[in-house]
Parts: sequence; structure tokens; C-alpha cells
Amino acid sequence: MENREISRMLAETAKIMELHNANEFKVRSFQNAAFAIGKLEAPLKEMSPEDMSLVKGIGKSLSQKIVELLNTGVLQELEEYMKDTPMGVVEMMRIKGIGPKKVAVLWKELGVESPGELLYACNENRLIELKGFGQKTQDQIRSAIEYANSQKGFFHYAALEKLAVEILKELNQTAPFFNSVLTGNIRRKCEVLTEIEILSEGELNQQTIDKLSALKIFSGFDFLQNEKGILYHNEEGIKIQFYFSGKEEFTKTLFLTTGNSEHLSKLQEIGNYSEFHKNSYTSELEIYNFLNLQFIEPELREGLHEVDLALKKEIPELINFTDLRGSLHNHSTYSDGIHSLKDMAVACKNLGYEYLGICDHSKSAFYANGLREDRILQQHQEIDQLNIELSPFRIFIGIESDILHDGSLDYDPAVLKQFDFIVASVHSGLKMNEDKATERLLKAIANPYTTILGHPTGRLLLARQGYPIDHKRIIDACAENNVVIELNAHPYRLDLDWRWIQYAIQKNVMISINPDAHKVEGYHDMYYGVCVARKGMLTKSMTFNALSGDDVNNYFITRKQNLLK
Repeated sequence: MENREISRMLAETAKIMELHNANEFKVRSFQNAAFAIGKLEAPLKEMSPEDMSLVKGIGKSLSQKIVELLNTGVLQELEEYMKDTPMGVVEMMRIKGIGPKKVAVLWKELGVESPGELLYACNENRLIELKGFGQKTQDQIRSAIEYANSQKGFFHYAALEKLAVEILKELNQTAPFFNSVLTGNIRRKCEVLTEIEILSEGELNQQTIDKLSALKIFSGFDFLQNEKGILYHNEEGIKIQFYFSGKEEFTKTLFLTTGNSEHLSKLQEIGNYSEFHKNSYTSELEIYNFLNLQFIEPELREGLHEVDLALKKEIPELINFTDLRGSLHNHSTYSDGIHSLKDMAVACKNLGYEYLGICDHSKSAFYANGLREDRILQQHQEIDQLNIELSPFRIFIGIESDILHDGSLDYDPAVLKQFDFIVASVHSGLKMNEDKATERLLKAIANPYTTILGHPTGRLLLARQGYPIDHKRIIDACAENNVVIELNAHPYRLDLDWRWIQYAIQKNVMISINPDAHKVEGYHDMYYGVCVARKGMLTKSMTFNALSGDDVNNYFITRKQNLLK
């Protein structure tokens, strides 16, 4: 059992205990242990009970619980609580905006035992008079449940891509599936997916079905034949759709199953599309050449304006992952990161990048151990030393400064000017209407110390809708104030939404593909950022962290000099 799973189970136990009104001190000890383990680098499974007990936040009592988990895979205390807890009540605790104490009230006083019953109770206005709730809370709970229901059956691209890679690896080692490729939404690298789509060369028959179903990767999956081919599915809701095609039609089938219906519909308006089906092709480039179109990368085949641009041969060369030269917006143990500043820097350098932007949380983010003024100086001194040790690799001194409710940043100008750059982000007070959210961001963008606008809408894909903003006004303001916009590359965010990248480019606003890494493994998330950046037709020239370290340094210096004028 890995640290992450142990941390999750202890946190789950704390919630269940709180639900049952357990001793507050004991609940807090489980919460503290879960938090400490979540940040722990050393694997607990390799530690002795004595060493575990010495870890701050764990102690002797919790170390015994961890040993129990490692030895048995279960926590007896959690099991006992679960016997007295309906599963629907556990599911209610996963609803955004209500914690264990509120769930306990809903369960004990209203008799509500599932999210479905809770939604019905909201529609019946049964929460309005309930102590600690009211109309506003009821509306928020209803919205949260409705949003969660609308996202069922969807998965983050990053989650299904890993499974898809494993499936292809096994297929490509098994006859007759050697020529199997991804297609559909996953080939277009859509940010959320309902299924993995795979095209295999071959014929759909009983022998094919038997061989596929026998593969280890499909253990636990059921299947059914449909009009497309074979659909595998499991209890977790994961679906894998197989298409089959003969060798001569393979490229054509890949083409037809990759683009969405809007893209294919726009292609049908092309003069010679009616002749397209009469030929066979060895590559998709041949198909686009036949249609007298510039080649359209799979990521772009969304039926927006890519066909019009291809007709005019105006699709630009898209950003590639190898174009990135540095990683900006990252966290260390100075705030809520898992790895030390030095570990983050060395890992970044070893990945071949020229520079690292360290942007730990600012003081308003007390929940994330945000930096107060005295600790800022300490961090800057360490960065100065590391820049000497790691040269020519460079660490840029940044901060992720909270945008406060009134749009101001949470340090005085005297403090802000000590940084090379500022990523300005909203982390609290997310329940805003469009006017409030837009005005709040506009004031932050107008702050002369703001260098990069961080995750502009605060969204968490499949978990939380972003606050609504007037994207055009925000991008226009960034253009006016020479502010870069972040494309937060964490696969749960991918914010700025790729559909607004073209407007930003038109306004000459650069995009920075930032991983928001809280551990060294987080640098990989820039890959997901590049995936959606390509969907938005982002180019190397308009990508801020595709600049060299010297160019980024000159940009920061020039910007600071202008502030002093």
C-alpha cells in the first residue's frame, strides 16, 4: 500500500468518525496524520513502526494503525464505523460544500441517506428551515449534486490515457492486433472523455472476440457488440470501443473515426469530398491533399474553424512538448509542496529544462502554509545559493499571490517588488457571479506587479465549475497590461480553456504552460497542457515558457524597470 492510499484511508476514517460525532481530538489526529503522510517522501511500507512514530503528525498510536493497514489492507476502526453507515451517506460526504457535520444533520434529522434523496429534499425545500443550512446552502447543494450527476461517466484525459497506453502495449504484442491505434476523442486529446476508442486492423468475428476477451488487460470487463464493433465496459464505468477495418480501408476509417461530427460535416462542404470514398489511402496526409486542404492535426478536428484555415493554408505550426524550455509556477516545502526547493530545482534541471519558476503560496493561503514576510527572505537566500550551485540552470524567484476579494494582491508593493515575477490567482471566495469575478480579475491584472494570471476560472474538471468570467474583457486587459495568461497544465484544471487561446493570440497575449507542480512528478503535467494548447492552435512563438532562460530573464528585468519609472 502506497503513502497516497494510506493518507486517503486515514482521511476517510476521520470523516466517518466526525460523522458519528467521535472524540474531536481523535478526529484531528487522523486528519493530521493523513496530511503529514500526503507530504511524506519516504514510503511508509519501508519504515519500521518506531520510525513511523517519529514522523511529525503520526505518533505512536497512528503508527499502529498504519501497520495494521500495511499488514491487512483494512483498518478495523473504519470497518466498524462503516457497518453503521449507509453507503449513500458516505457518498453524500463527497458532495461539494457539505462536510461530515452537515451530512450528520441531514441523515439524523431529515432521514436523508443518499445524494438522490438529498436532491429530492432540496427540491422540496426541506433544508431551508434546518439549523445551519438555509436557502443559499440548499441552492448550493442542489447545484453541486446536479453538476456531479451531469459528469457521471466522464473521466479525465490523463486517467484514461494511461489505461489506453497499457491496452495498446498489450494489443501490439498479440496477434492479430498488431496494427491497433487510438482514435476518436482520445486521439483528439479532449480534456474529458467518456470512452477509449481503438481502431484495429482485422475482421470482427467470434475468433477476434475470443482473443480480445482473453487478454489480461480486459479482466473484469464485460462486452457487447454494437453497430461500431465491440464495446468493453466494467463496473467503474470505463468503456473501450473497438472499431475494425481491413488493411485497404484502415487509413480512411482512422480518418472518419478521429474527427468529430462537426469536423466531418464541414469537410462534406468541400467540392471533391463526394469523390473521397472512391479511393484508398496510405496516410491521412494523402486524404487532406486529395481534398486540397492543409493537413489538419488530430487535436484540431473539432469542427470549429480549422477547415476554413486549412482551405487557406493558414494553420500555424503547433507547439510541441520539446519546445518548452522551462517550468514556471511550481511549489516546494516552503508552502504546500512535497519536495524541497533544491529537490524541485535539481529534478527540473535533470529533465533538461533551463529554468525553474518557484511560486510558493502567499500569506493569505494559510491553509497551504503560505509565506509570511520573514520566510520570504529565507527562501530568497536559498535560491541565491542554489543559483550559484546549479548554474547555468536558473531559479526565478516568484510567488503565487492570492487575489483578494477586492482584487488586490496580498502583499504590499515593497514586498512584491522583491520577486522576479508574480503569478496572481484566486483561491478563495469562488462563488461569484460573472460581474464580480470579472471585476476582481481586472483589478488584479491592472496591478503593475502581476506578471502572469494564474488558472483564470478556478475550475476543477469533473469536480467544480469555474467561476464565470467575461473572457474577452479579461484577455483584453491582459493585452493592455502586458500580462501573460497561464494555461494551468494540471489535468484537473487545464485552465485557461483551450477554446480561448486563439483570441489571446489575436490580442498578442502570450500563454505560459504551467504545471503548478507540488512535487517533482508534477512537471510531467506540462505534457497535458501541451495537448490542449495544441487544440487551441498555440504556437511556440506565443508560448512564454518556450522562451530561453535569457529571454525570460530580460522580460522580467524590463518589466521591473518599467515599474520604477
